[in-house]
Amino acid sequence: MIMKNLLTTFFAMMLTTGILWGQTRTQATAGKSASQSSAARPSLLKPSSLNEQAPATFKAKFTTTKGDFVVEVTRAWAPLGADRFYNLVKYHFFDGASFFRVLPGFMAQFGISAKPEISRVWATANIKDDPVTQSNLESYVSFATAGPNTRTTQVFINYGNNQSLDSQGFAPFGKVIEGMDVVQKLYSGYGEGAPGGRGPEQGRITNEGKAYLDKRFPLLDSIKTAVVVK
Repeated sequence: MIMKNLLTTFFAMMLTTGILWGQTRTQATAGKSASQSSAARPSLLKPSSLNEQAPATFKAKFTTTKGDFVVEVTRAWAPLGADRFYNLVKYHFFDGASFFRVLPGFMAQFGISAKPEISRVWATANIKDDPVTQSNLESYVSFATAGPNTRTTQVFINYGNNQSLDSQGFAPFGKVIEGMDVVQKLYSGYGEGAPGGRGPEQGRITNEGKAYLDKRFPLLDSIKTAVVVK
């Protein structure tokens, strides 16, 4: 009788332990799946996760404080630049960003996030250069650089014939097809950026975001939203 009771207790413990083991394994698997899902989810805080290939052509609509304009991108012109621009627009990197460098007759530059935590992680997210297949003419759009293979998120729209930039490696990936008059009206009163001029300092925009621009350069125009047009 004693042996029977011991065996009964032993098997009951085995059954209970087995169930608990099963729960632990299930919970661990569920936790792992959730973690993997989170890691794979595109996030502006993880530049490497925004790596979709752009369509052969697409349009991006920018709604700004001066009005709307539309950029049409042709991937074949500069594939790496087009892919980067597509992901930045699709995941709303440009929303809230200011046109911090607007030089009449030359260009309008933007592409530093309004949020410092986002700007900082993209500051070193470089892409390699594309061959220059188009010229930097009026309304054409290119990435800014700080030297070979340093394109990240900053973009400029040419105001005039800037063909001299072609030989310097600035590769247009698209052009403004609607609203170039809006682009021409962006506030330019602060001129060139610091330290060469009295305009915004790019390092401070990266580290302090929109709060710095609102306080020191309140007249700058900005992007309300930028979306890929279906």
